[in-house]
Amino acid sequence: MRIDPEIKEQANATLAPLGMTVPQAVTLFLHRVILDGGLPFDVRQPRFNATTEAAIKEGDDIVAGRIQARRYASVDELFEDLDLNEDD
Repeated sequence: MRIDPEIKEQANATLAPLGMTVPQAVTLFLHRVILDGGLPFDVRQPRFNATTEAAIKEGDDIVAGRIQARRYASVDELFEDLDLNEDD
């Protein structure tokens, strides 16, 4: 089985405190696949609340150039704007 070296390193670091190696974890996973008759966890796209989804869309729109991001000359100016928009 081929595993991305960076992923394997991170997995090793995570599993070591549990006293488990990557091959042991893979074997455990495959046993659960057999016992469960499929993946032993739900596979689905993440869902976010409306506020988070709106923020993600706004960020995507800024990156794509569809809207212009607000810019501030100072942190004080940013906080002043946030205070004015507190009721939004």
